[in-house]
Amino acid sequence: MATEIERKFLVTDSSYRVMAVEKKVIAQAYLSRQIDATVRVRRSGDRGFLTVKSRNRGAARGEWEYEIPLQDAEEMAALAGGWSIEKTRYMVPHDVHVWEVDEFHGRHEGLVVAEVELGAEDEAIELPPFAGAEVTGDPAYYNSTLAAK
Repeated sequence: MATEIERKFLVTDSSYRVMAVEKKVIAQAYLSRQIDATVRVRRSGDRGFLTVKSRNRGAARGEWEYEIPLQDAEEMAALAGGWSIEKTRYMVPHDVHVWEVDEFHGRHEGLVVAEVELGAEDEAIELPPFAGAEVTGDPAYYNSTLAAK
């Protein structure tokens, strides 16, 4: 099992935009939002992905992600009622990590969240200037929760 360890923060300003080295538009739909196993389909550019994530245990959880044909991703999203989350992701290097900053669109316009993946739950990080309140483990900021709102 692959383990994802990440911390999540609300974003306080737009300085990440000038710090970013890459950005991409992402759409997501959820085939299952069960607490023990969420199943997500994603479109990122011209690529499709299917991801299964286990229940969060602090900042860690199991994650399995597979690239799938884009047409399959589009068809699976349609089964789920369409793309429920749309966002622009900025890749922002800071200190020894690359932060993923997501600007949400549509009904979540104005929400901006930054995530950083870590090698261990107790790994020390230097917060970038745009990082505000930590929301790691807060279900209100899970993408699967946002997809249902």
